[in-house]
Amino acid sequence: MSHRIDVLCVGDIVTEPFIKLLPQEAEIDKDPRDKHPLLCMTYGSKIPFESMTVIEGVGNSANAAVSLARLGLKSSLMANIGDDDVGRGMLVALRKNDVQTQYMKVNRGKASNYHFVLWYEPDRTILIKHENYDYTWPRIPEEDTPKWIYLSSFAESGAHMHADIAEYLIKHPEVKLAFQPGTFQMRLGFAKLKQLYAHTEVFAVNVEEAQMMTKKQGERNIRVLAEAIHAHGPKIVVITDGPNGSYASDGSQVLAMRNYPDPKPPYERTGAGDAYTSTFVAGLITTGDIREAMKWGPVNSMSVVQEIGGQAGLLSRAKLNKLLAQAPHDYEPHEYKPD
Repeated sequence: MSHRIDVLCVGDIVTEPFIKLLPQEAEIDKDPRDKHPLLCMTYGSKIPFESMTVIEGVGNSANAAVSLARLGLKSSLMANIGDDDVGRGMLVALRKNDVQTQYMKVNRGKASNYHFVLWYEPDRTILIKHENYDYTWPRIPEEDTPKWIYLSSFAESGAHMHADIAEYLIKHPEVKLAFQPGTFQMRLGFAKLKQLYAHTEVFAVNVEEAQMMTKKQGERNIRVLAEAIHAHGPKIVVITDGPNGSYASDGSQVLAMRNYPDPKPPYERTGAGDAYTSTFVAGLITTGDIREAMKWGPVNSMSVVQEIGGQAGLLSRAKLNKLLAQAPHDYEPHEYKPD
């Protein structure tokens, strides 16, 4: 069957104004008693900022859809928007990036998701508000049956969609699932999403998320974390670890991969995980080789942090190939060995 959709991405979409804070108007409080540093500004004041850049049509799944399209795959996004100018702007942005929009649902009388990003130094703090949409799984015509579904974060009011997706995968065993869970989905745990995990081809999280989900806080042995996740069904487990690189396990071997060399320090870190995971999946779809997929992911992750937002730095297939050709001689996956 000829597929009109290679990858159907499912999750929320949002427009984000990036507000770049002036260095002298904020500071980071790194209290050793607190696990998470605090972004501090003077309470009750008018605080000058350097600039604001509005980025339309982003979010984990939207970023993945754009990434996949730029890498030459036919991607479509299933998401909710409001009946407003913000939502219409999202549709325009997606179409400009060659993402199909036939499964975008316009919710009459609702606003589109609009989050505010406080950008300080290379990192960001995001003020979020998810609109309460009526999440529904649509009827997908046979000719639109995707090769893959790429699932990521959406609001808690859409929790029932996980069962709908699992049912669709059971009825269409030829469709593979890539799952990059959001915070809410991770908190649901493995038991509540049992059927979904049982039909997951690729599961991707960072090392802290893997520790939290497996209840193995502080565990640094990637093999132990991967095996605990495999036990719930995922065939390929991808774990990223910031400056330490990334890992992938197919259940029989665990491979480690260094990061692609940064040409300069990161400019803004939004979307690095989305870029890595979506590009890993694109590599797996295109080459069928987990080792090649591991080489693809870090290149796009490196590129995206050189620009503002999760999409501007995403690479075309030609640019990705060029950077791969320029990679250091040791830019290859190798067998993982615990410290």
